[in-house]
Amino acid sequence: MTYGEYLQLDTILASQKTLSTHHDEMLFIIIHQVNELWMKLILHELTSAIQAIQANNLQSAFKMLARVTKIQSQLIQAWDVLSTLTPAEYLEFRDHLGKSSGFQSYQYRQIEFALGYKTAHILKIYEKDTKLHEQLEKAFHAPSIYDVSIEALSRGGFFINPALLNRDYSITYSGDKSVADAWKTVYQNVNQYWDLYQLAEKLVDIEDWLQQWRFRHMKTVERIIGFKVGTGGSSGVNYLRKVLDHRFFPELWELRTDL
Repeated sequence: MTYGEYLQLDTILASQKTLSTHHDEMLFIIIHQVNELWMKLILHELTSAIQAIQANNLQSAFKMLARVTKIQSQLIQAWDVLSTLTPAEYLEFRDHLGKSSGFQSYQYRQIEFALGYKTAHILKIYEKDTKLHEQLEKAFHAPSIYDVSIEALSRGGFFINPALLNRDYSITYSGDKSVADAWKTVYQNVNQYWDLYQLAEKLVDIEDWLQQWRFRHMKTVERIIGFKVGTGGSSGVNYLRKVLDHRFFPELWELRTDL
């Protein structure tokens, strides 16, 4: 077996099909394809980390979550490459994209689901693809990494509101005093709850890097198209600014003020 055969390079390198003759469309395609490959690995690691936490194997989960943050740094740096695309250059091939948009990235939506942000209307986008819709619906109803982390708090001896331990995972978590109290105790007694403390900090790392990715996404879009409507009909920069205010793990940020 050769290097190219093992990596199936013939297939990968033949997957950049430009729709225009403009030089910079190749950049646009490759950046987004590379991002999707990194997101595939993020999902691979998050899924395994969720399973490891459920099995009370926190050390394995820490390694996986640490890898996720390293991948996120690669995704953030990708915006630096894409930002070399100027507005004039993008307009040369933008119309060829039709209604396709990064907002339709189903892997990104799966990452949001895995982190606990569930929005039912997202599923409607993929109804025409039965297999993909089933895959997303399964992820939509599955516990997020924060759900299983809250369960880890309960196993660690903390009182957690029973309703949280048997809740509908398709509903975006919005916070609970019992969880806030538990995390605060963890941070006030680091040596006693070292594993849970590490878990909390790994989650904060992931959300921190995700928000930095979102910010760079917003600024890159603003730099290239300003406040134009996105190709898929999204509100573009205005939407990207709005999601910056969303918190995946609210108690872990609020306790910074409470401690």
